[in-house]
Amino acid sequence: MTTSMSLYTKHEELLEQAVKALHTRTYYTPYPEHPKAYPAEANDKGKDWFAGMMNQDFKELNIESNSWIGEEVSPYFQTGIGVTYPSLSVDSLVENATNAKTWKSTPVKERAALLIESLERVKERYFDIAYATMHTTGQSFMMAFQASGPHANDRALEAIAMGYHEINRFPSETEWVKPMGKFDLTLKKTWKAEPKGIALVIGCSTFPTWNTVPGMYASLITGNPVIIKPHPKAILPIAVVVAELRNVLVENGLNPDIIQLAVDTVSNPITKQLAEHKAVKLIDYTGGNVFGDYIESLNKTTFTEKAGVNSVILDSAKDIKSVAQNIAFSASLYSGQMCTAPQNIYVPEEGIETEEGHVSFDEVTKHVAAAIEGLVNHPKMGAGTLGGIQNDSTIKRIEDGGNFGGTLALGGQEISNPEFENTRLFTPRVIATDHTNKEAYSQECFGPIVFVVKTKNRNHSVEIAAELAETKGALTCLAYSTDSDMMNTIENRMNEAFTPVSFNFGGAAFVNQHAAFSDFHVTGGNPAGNASFTNPEYVNKRFVWVGNRYA
Repeated sequence: MTTSMSLYTKHEELLEQAVKALHTRTYYTPYPEHPKAYPAEANDKGKDWFAGMMNQDFKELNIESNSWIGEEVSPYFQTGIGVTYPSLSVDSLVENATNAKTWKSTPVKERAALLIESLERVKERYFDIAYATMHTTGQSFMMAFQASGPHANDRALEAIAMGYHEINRFPSETEWVKPMGKFDLTLKKTWKAEPKGIALVIGCSTFPTWNTVPGMYASLITGNPVIIKPHPKAILPIAVVVAELRNVLVENGLNPDIIQLAVDTVSNPITKQLAEHKAVKLIDYTGGNVFGDYIESLNKTTFTEKAGVNSVILDSAKDIKSVAQNIAFSASLYSGQMCTAPQNIYVPEEGIETEEGHVSFDEVTKHVAAAIEGLVNHPKMGAGTLGGIQNDSTIKRIEDGGNFGGTLALGGQEISNPEFENTRLFTPRVIATDHTNKEAYSQECFGPIVFVVKTKNRNHSVEIAAELAETKGALTCLAYSTDSDMMNTIENRMNEAFTPVSFNFGGAAFVNQHAAFSDFHVTGGNPAGNASFTNPEYVNKRFVWVGNRYA
């Protein structure tokens, strides 16, 4: 049987590289993001695995239960996938996690090795996870593969590396000598990073692994047992990850209940019971503001990513067509069902200047609408970029919103997915409106909805964007300007609102994308969330330093 210390030898170099990457912030990944980097037969095996998994019990967790539940629905098939999972009571989950607290006694080197080994096992199942993600979230295959596979592993490894680095920041013991004149006072001092206790990770329905594994692995590397509570509509992708980690723990003689999966249904949720349980000390949450505010109100250590209103500040540009195309892709990707997707495009009422001449507000709106229309109707890009709508509430928002009090510059386009004819497809709506129509654009309209907002001038655009970031939250801001002074103004004002800015993106750079080991995801400084992965605080708040002294 492979021991955890031999695993450390196996993964030591990778761990050191990951810690180094945290400090250099340059491009780094040990997990290639393109499917072609993996065995040719892996795609078919993954597709076959998912097909065989449908209407079956998910037994990979090796948990005995008298109750099996599941209600996931494929946005591509429009039918339930039929997978069920072992259901345990809240008391059983907490008792199991309590019995697994011996995890903290495993040295951090061994914890890191075990966790990295689990990522290597997950790597072997990227295609399984990709198809599971597709048919629970509505993501396209490529996005599902990248986001739930390599990119999720990147973020997990980042959390492991940060935790490992922070726990090794201080020595575990030292001899402390204080000169006292005729004699020295000598004490032995020891320090330990004491984990806070049981951690709960509450997953979301749109990114069931990418948004879950950072908190999961951050709590695990710092010695806390973890209960994963996925969204009831998106369980299968993270269930595979949990299963692989449990397998590694068992193989190395450890209690698999160090990590558990807690499933429920929409009609019979258990999230609040878990969150409010006195034994649960840490909570990671991704989702809407109302429940996120509730999580933050609990007397717990919380790490939240909620909703925000992401802005595009359009001041000036070299080429309006390339700008519109970049915005179109970012707004259309996964039908806008991304926390980083742009929603509001602020354009001065006098229009903008480009190298090709003046462009009026109406012309900017037409360019954005035309770019989106061209993208979604492209036979090779449209359906694959849009994916499918995951949630009924997103559809309701689209259908009930109409023109949101503005002018409909682009309505829904009728397109089809040739591979999945039942896909729930909605193309982005583009709504031109005035800055006075604040009720419409000053809240997150999750999904394929874009507002082009007419402002008084470019400084007014910046102020609206910053004010909404401060009051409603924002995860991203995209800005276009050829004026360096204006770029400084935008950067300084948005940074004051704790919002990062991406300037003049074109080509293959998109505001939606955040890279592990380089970009901090969410700043934790505005209402969009109180945490940022992965910065030191993201792991340091999961344990406390305790010092002991011996005469």
